[in-house]
Amino acid sequence: MEYLSKSAKQTEEIAFEYAKTLKDGDVVILSGDLGAGKTAFTKGVAKFFGLDGVTSPTYAYLNVYGDKIYHYDCYRLSCGEDAERLGLTDYFGGENICLIEWAENIEDVLPDNVKKVEIKKVSENERKIIL
Repeated sequence: MEYLSKSAKQTEEIAFEYAKTLKDGDVVILSGDLGAGKTAFTKGVAKFFGLDGVTSPTYAYLNVYGDKIYHYDCYRLSCGEDAERLGLTDYFGGENICLIEWAENIEDVLPDNVKKVEIKKVSENERKIIL
């Protein structure tokens, strides 16, 4: 499915609806350039589960919201071994949902059944979201 979002708020709304399809153990890859809206998408997913306070995990590698949403930023990792060494892969397949930014950096340790969300900048405010 493809959507055209005209604002960060609309990106959150699309993500809220998408979250209805998620279940415990899901691993979702969020791909897109810097500033594309990956964190805004995560905010929408978290809202569906009644969680807020979502921020970019850039300097922490992982932010956890309510023991339900595990939000990764793997930009500074060079390989899957880095993620394993940090214990980040321990949460895959648990009673939670993992949303991973820059997953291509740890591709070799991702589960086989990941879901993919691609966010492309169309203009300053518009985004094409591919689910």
